[in-house]
Amino acid sequence: MKRPLTLTLVLLMASVAFAGPLPSAPPENTLAVPLASLGGGQAPWTIVILLTLLTLIPALLLSMTPFVRLLIVFHFLRQALGTQSTPTNQTLIGLALVLTFFLMQPVGVAIQQQAIVPLEAGLITPMAAFEIGSRPLKTFMLHYVRQKDVALFLELAKERRPGKPEDLSMRVVVPSYILSELKAGFQIGAVLFLPFLVIDMVVASVTTSVGMMQLPPVVISTPLKLLLFVMVDGWNLLVGSLMRSFG
Repeated sequence: MKRPLTLTLVLLMASVAFAGPLPSAPPENTLAVPLASLGGGQAPWTIVILLTLLTLIPALLLSMTPFVRLLIVFHFLRQALGTQSTPTNQTLIGLALVLTFFLMQPVGVAIQQQAIVPLEAGLITPMAAFEIGSRPLKTFMLHYVRQKDVALFLELAKERRPGKPEDLSMRVVVPSYILSELKAGFQIGAVLFLPFLVIDMVVASVTTSVGMMQLPPVVISTPLKLLLFVMVDGWNLLVGSLMRSFG
């Protein structure tokens, strides 16, 4: 992918915002024209809207990708291991971002070929490019949304049920996808938590039965859980299972 998806969307929105004719630059010997006088006072509002979009686009894109599920599972794993802040939040976020890029790379290529290349060639307008570029992303999200979540947001949006999933609006698909990913992440995290919970229960029972009250059970169970996780090559198994869940 030649350009990151985020930069691409920013450029598309910027193209739409500044589609009108730009005022000519003032002469060198004259005072600068106030922003309020450019375009009838619309320039400051255009800048405000563009800056607002720049702050919202990263959060929106991360919510429309596998990043949500991956990060939830990684945090569940850290809590199950009982390592508190190891790996750090930055490490988990970085790993989730790398895996998200790996999974979304085919979608980015499709957006590049279907929307960005024709836009750069002047064959389509920025709005048409934005609409065409959203189709591969919608197709990706539709693979993982639950019918129950889609029905909920169709009811809330007061929209009629379409004949095929591709006709759903992004207003319905995006929140449905986020809810579905949250549920999937918590399901995987709960299953991942169970074997480590069993170790905690066994260690607590043994230490209580032998009367070892001066040493907390977590001090003994944490090294055992780490040893088990390392012996079974846990990171390889976990990441492999997560990536196959998006197959």
